[in-house]
Amino acid sequence: QWYPTVRRGDLIAKGYVGELSSHSRGSTVDLAIAEPGKKGTTHPACGAPDGDTLDFGTGFDCFDPMSETSHRPLSAKAAANRKMLLAAMHAAGFRNYAREWWHFTLAKEPFPKQRFDFPVTAP
Repeated sequence: QWYPTVRRGDLIAKGYVGELSSHSRGSTVDLAIAEPGKKGTTHPACGAPDGDTLDFGTGFDCFDPMSETSHRPLSAKAAANRKMLLAAMHAAGFRNYAREWWHFTLAKEPFPKQRFDFPVTAP
């Protein structure tokens, strides 16, 4: 369901899954824009939008070419929503990962090559 046209063994080679995650450095976020009052599935099929967000053409974490930020064809509504999210995040200092419309990294990332290896404990 998350990679309908890509072999699982190709996810890293094709750039859908990174060998090292910038998420763990605190500089990268995956996000969409929620639609107030809208309820839906939390795990839609890859080609369907998440049930509680604006329509972005696919659900979050769909590893498929249709998740590329500039993918076409795309409905006018989904294209406008991707453009709005991209503009808002660029204005806030983030750059988009072109293969995933939902993935943004701080443009001036303070630790771009750093690997952090320390225990995390609850307070």
